Formats: sequence, structure tokens, C-alpha cells
Amino acid sequence: MANPKWKTPRSKTRSRRAANWQLGPVTAVECPQCHQPKRPHFICEACGTYAGRQIVEAKDEHAAHAHG
Repeated sequence: MANPKWKTPRSKTRSRRAANWQLGPVTAVECPQCHQPKRPHFICEACGTYAGRQIVEAKDEHAAHAHG
């Protein structure tokens, strides 16, 4: 059986492993209430519902910018 003559450097091993670390695209489904894209099994960011129930209050973009 053949044996390697030199030890494989750490940098070569790491770069070989890192070649397969790419991220996949984020999955998005349509919210049944507001029809905005959302991640599956997560609360909808737009309307705050999950599985047909209101879980959190919907974010109001204008309320966050009120100065007064």
C-alpha cells in the first residue's frame, strides 16, 4: 500500500473542506394572511401571525420614526 511522503499542510486541508461550505438560498413561502414572503415555520414579519393566530403586534414603520 502506498504511503504519502509528506504530511498534507493544514491550509490545504482547510481550503478543501471550505470549498463545500457555501450557503444555500433562503426558502420563502407566502404568508396566508398578508401574502408577503416569509420563512417557513417563522412568524410573519409583516403582520405578526403564525398558523392563523396573531402572535405579535405588526411592526408599524412610521411609529419607529416618530420624534415627539
